[in-house]
Amino acid sequence: MPLCLVSSLSKWNFPAVIAQGMTPPQRILFPPEKICMVWQQRQSAGAGLRNVGNTCFLNAVLQCLTYTPPLANYLLSREHSQACRQQGFCMMCIMEPHVNKVLRSSVSAILPLAVLRGFRFIGEHFQLGREEDAHDFLCCTVNAMQRACLGASNDLDISSQSTTIVHQIFGGFLRSRVICFSCKAISDSYEAFLDVPLDIKAASSLPAALEDFVTPEHLDGENCFQCSKCEKNVAATKRFTVHCAPKVLTVCLKRFDCFTAGKISKVVEYPEYLDLRPYMSQADGEPLLYSLYAVLVHSGVSCHGGHYFCYTKASNGLWYRMDDESVQLRSIDTVLRQQAYLLFYARCSDLRIGERPSSSLAPSHAPSFLSQCVASSKQAGSVGPQGLTGRTKVTLGSRVRASEE
Repeated sequence: MPLCLVSSLSKWNFPAVIAQGMTPPQRILFPPEKICMVWQQRQSAGAGLRNVGNTCFLNAVLQCLTYTPPLANYLLSREHSQACRQQGFCMMCIMEPHVNKVLRSSVSAILPLAVLRGFRFIGEHFQLGREEDAHDFLCCTVNAMQRACLGASNDLDISSQSTTIVHQIFGGFLRSRVICFSCKAISDSYEAFLDVPLDIKAASSLPAALEDFVTPEHLDGENCFQCSKCEKNVAATKRFTVHCAPKVLTVCLKRFDCFTAGKISKVVEYPEYLDLRPYMSQADGEPLLYSLYAVLVHSGVSCHGGHYFCYTKASNGLWYRMDDESVQLRSIDTVLRQQAYLLFYARCSDLRIGERPSSSLAPSHAPSFLSQCVASSKQAGSVGPQGLTGRTKVTLGSRVRASEE
């Protein structure tokens, strides 16, 4: 059964709060210019994943990670295993052959044996045979990859820890700004995040939930702010904003209630293209567009049971429903109608050549911005994995047609 949702903001393997602002890293663990956001060769979806008994949560998360372009590009290059000197469990050394096997397999489904063998090392509270929460498993898996990238460098400053390839792909920073009502003093703190958990009780769409997330909170009464300038407890406002945006934005729509064990099954609309700019600390400037590439769905009425599956966008630009062993072609219209639990967006500045947002979803000023994105993509050349192969169950002659549910 899915476990109650725990905020992912505390799951990173480094301290959550940076004092006195953002400081430059002492070391760069992975050169950012080596991160390749562009799929280098078009192919259909790879293999499905076998369910060995209540492992649908694991399968759905693994498929979403497998179709994360910058992570897949890195793992397909096998660069990590060639340089890894870590003794014992290494999540990157597990993910590397898994992603290669899924994307290059000629069979319709494989068993994620290496991940299952390392299951207890990913999270001590996980038990094989018991249905776990997919969001919890995602956080623990990415955190395990982060630890693998740090290796023996856990004593590094937090800014240096954020330069691993894992954090540069998935991680960002939130800013918490508190303004004292009395003296107007501003106090900023910064918090690393893997994903953004959003309350959806009062929101009918993703933009509305993000707007609620950045709405200032009034601190008063028992929640008064201790102002260092006033030297007393005072009323204040507190506001979260995205300070450093990640290359891959993961959003968790908080559907499970830890107290009632119930599930929020309401419809929450989400766009194919999302502008994150209005929710940034620097709200002015060019739009910060993200493109949807994976949706993880929970089917069921409560956190005590149900089934997980996902929709992912393959490098050929087509969407597939991945339900354990089953891999089936689907349309974007079907993808956007789901009762989403986790949403995965990639920065549009790294869109593959030829992709464009639809006029109904993108801002009116998007085309000129995206033309610049395409130009930067052309400059990327052909760096990355070559000769990828794959298969899908839904190929009709020389044409591929999206089947509807």
